[in-house]
Amino acid sequence: MKRSPFRLDFVLVQAVIAGALSFAHLHDIAHAAGQAGWKAWAYPISVDLLLVAAWRRLRTGHTPRLAWSWFLVALVASLGANVATAGFLDLEHPPAWLRFLVAGWPALAFLGGTLLAHAPGADEQSKTVPAVEIERDEPRDPQPMDTDPERENPNPVPQLPPAVAVPDALLTQARKIADAHRATTGDEIDADTLSARLRVPAPMAAAIATQLA
Repeated sequence: MKRSPFRLDFVLVQAVIAGALSFAHLHDIAHAAGQAGWKAWAYPISVDLLLVAAWRRLRTGHTPRLAWSWFLVALVASLGANVATAGFLDLEHPPAWLRFLVAGWPALAFLGGTLLAHAPGADEQSKTVPAVEIERDEPRDPQPMDTDPERENPNPVPQLPPAVAVPDALLTQARKIADAHRATTGDEIDADTLSARLRVPAPMAAAIATQLA
């Protein structure tokens, strides 16, 4: 025997009936308070939407105080309308405080809906939680051995320039230039200056400076 795909949910039927009755009572209260036409139908929709929005906020578990506050406000509005239409109020001549409450409800409902809509939810709070990075013990690469000869030997021996054959005439000319430089500056001539004055390569100037020392 095949089961029917449609199954009657009595809880859902009960919820629909109760919602329809509450909807009608809110409409009657708004109409009695001077709200005619589409305005009278908008009041029950506003109350029920605020009730549902507050309940959904309670289900998320965030901002419970805010959600409970507006849930109770909407619940009181719905229950009050149900009780008022049971003969406790003369709807033909509604009192001034009822007119006042009905007239101020749109602003109150707008405030509650705005606060519930912009309250931080689970998605927004998860963005504010900083991600914690877990440090893992990973093998580190061994540091390369320092093969710099200057670091291995902190006091290196200065290397002398290679021996270069210097002609006697060039050496004589260099000695004259060195004597003139010493007489003028009071310092010994260096290899760079000697190379520039004699117009010879740096190795040869270094060799000449070594022989002049």
